[in-house]
Amino acid sequence: MACAARKDFGLSALLHRLLDHPLTAGRDLDDPATTQLRKQIVESKPFLRAIYDEWYSLLASRLPEGSGATLELGSGAGHCETFIPQLITSEIIFCPTVKLIADGQKLPFADASLRAIVFTDVMHHMPDVRRFFAEAQRCLRPGGRILMVEPWVSGWSRFVYTKLHHEPFRPDADQWAFPSRGPLSGANGALPWIVFVRDRSAFEAEFACLKLEEIRPFMPVRYLLSGGVGMRSLMPGFTFPFWRWLEGRLNGSMPRLAMFAAISISRR
Repeated sequence: MACAARKDFGLSALLHRLLDHPLTAGRDLDDPATTQLRKQIVESKPFLRAIYDEWYSLLASRLPEGSGATLELGSGAGHCETFIPQLITSEIIFCPTVKLIADGQKLPFADASLRAIVFTDVMHHMPDVRRFFAEAQRCLRPGGRILMVEPWVSGWSRFVYTKLHHEPFRPDADQWAFPSRGPLSGANGALPWIVFVRDRSAFEAEFACLKLEEIRPFMPVRYLLSGGVGMRSLMPGFTFPFWRWLEGRLNGSMPRLAMFAAISISRR
């Protein structure tokens, strides 16, 4: 077993050396300059840009009707504001392209003042996610929503996230919290699945004003092929429609294959 573990580690290290994106390889994830470089990477990779466009379109399509501000958390590397007009973009660290520096665990908004809170790949970086849900429950107006796209747990994703990804991925974690090494470097990629599936009854009991409306597992291969924001793209942009079509043919197998999930939660 020890030899196998060393072999896996060596293979993973080799893949990272070959595929790490040169703009961010070896950089501190908590450095604001890294976030700016990641924004540049998203814009320069057509396949990855198309994935973010799809995510943002999905979030926009599930916004509740009516008035109220929409807040995006973790906006630094993205472009969600092109899909949601008058979006309040925010980041936990200084970032010149966002409107607000804000921690999702301590939101600077009045009670019942937000129409929605949206984000992609943010919840699993929150070291104490209970504080976020308490704040979201306070700040959302009745009928408001939390809309997110987050990593998900499946048989396939367990392999990918533990062998090929740099962030911790611990479906067996017994707590919703984890020690924070930094605002962006700390993580547990399995946290959304833990809260909304494994510990769903505890979530519903603790946050009775929040209703889990939808969990849609999806995207088993496209993000991996895009290389994300940390690695080189494995596919050119013109192949994106083909891979989207292929994933559509796999809808019945998403519980076993999905790497992400789109999640909708409403304020009662």
